[in-house]
Amino acid sequence: MPLNRRSFLKHAGLAAAATRFPLMALAQEQRRISPNDTIQIALIGAGGRGQSITRNALTLPGVKLLAVADCYDGRLAHSKEIFGADVMTTRDYKEILARKDIDAVVIATPDHWHRQTALDAMAAGKDVYCEKPMIHEYADGPLMIEGAKKHSRILQVGSQRVSNIAYVKAKELLASGAIGKLNMVQAHWDRNSAQGAWEYTVPLDANTQTCDWPRFEGSAPKHAWDPERFFQWRKYKDYGTGVAGDLFVHLFSGTHFITGSHGPTKAYATGGLRFWNDGRDVPDVLLGLFDYSGPGGDWNLELRVNFVDGGAEGEGFTFTGSEGTLEINSKGLILNRVPREKGPGMSIESFTLDMQKRLRQDYLQKHPEDTRLQLNTITDNATETYLLPGGYNDVVDHFRNFFSSMRTRQEPVEDATFGYRAAGAALLCLQSMEKGTAVRWDPEAMKLKA
Repeated sequence: MPLNRRSFLKHAGLAAAATRFPLMALAQEQRRISPNDTIQIALIGAGGRGQSITRNALTLPGVKLLAVADCYDGRLAHSKEIFGADVMTTRDYKEILARKDIDAVVIATPDHWHRQTALDAMAAGKDVYCEKPMIHEYADGPLMIEGAKKHSRILQVGSQRVSNIAYVKAKELLASGAIGKLNMVQAHWDRNSAQGAWEYTVPLDANTQTCDWPRFEGSAPKHAWDPERFFQWRKYKDYGTGVAGDLFVHLFSGTHFITGSHGPTKAYATGGLRFWNDGRDVPDVLLGLFDYSGPGGDWNLELRVNFVDGGAEGEGFTFTGSEGTLEINSKGLILNRVPREKGPGMSIESFTLDMQKRLRQDYLQKHPEDTRLQLNTITDNATETYLLPGGYNDVVDHFRNFFSSMRTRQEPVEDATFGYRAAGAALLCLQSMEKGTAVRWDPEAMKLKA
């Protein structure tokens, strides 16, 4: 039955409950985390993304920010401006981990710091919300999974689409057989702006006194001080994973959540620098093709990111099945049902009228279930639209799931294993481009295959 905006909002509440972030349960669970019913968090990596998602986290009840760590003094100063003068600030995140009153950390550092920061935090008894991609290189994944198990810590990876109520509905529809047997998924995330291509603004006071360059570099290859590397780190392999880790990983996360898949078995990627020839060493156009296998059969995934798309930024999915499609965009979800014909149909227009009549009678005797007047057309198509509420923010829902998991000690929607499988699939693109050929992956063992 087609649902309008109002009925989808009603469903959305049910979907949220199904993914373990009910508001009522959240309020009842607060006492389990600390005597004052408050989850006390710290932010490690206070760039634009770190500050933004922390604001989202603080909109939820029973959450307080105590400390912020960053390698640029200006961001520490601004953190006090926006979060309060009493917030502790430091360049050294280990000073934060030493505090016993902090329950969890939000890690929004460059990718090359994710593993060490998360491992240190979990060893210090902190739960972790780690921005995507979870890993910078494959060796990171097993260590982070083991760290969460060893220290009995909650680790939520920050690909918030898996907490989006439209994705929850898409998962339900696909599992119900609404589009028949899945055979292909297409997804894209395109941009056409300098900011979208990571040309982030460098502050006027950027220098080796205001920026802790050695701490920022960490285990990365050493370079002379470079403000672009510091503030625009996504453009360089030393610190990030390019569009694969920044954007493909969202598309993998959404695909895996909706389909229940653990990842592709084979990948091929191609692309290059088509416009942003500014010294970066990662592509601004990337295309990927992937083979998937599972209990429901085999299907393919096609991904695209284009930083020079000639238009506005856009993100979306199309799940194609034997009887319809599911389309996800920023406004919600569209189900297009095109049930398969109940017979093979006929192509008889070039025959004599007498032959057409005889063939029609013969066809209806052999296929009485096909009652269409025009036997070569489909007339029972249907479209259902599910609209997200105005101002809906899936980052808030993702944090709601994280905080609920902290209180119940149940695994979050995007735990370390899920995060590794999504990021590991994304990094296959880098492997394929480097080798110039398809690469194979074992999604169960989470390992590259020869």
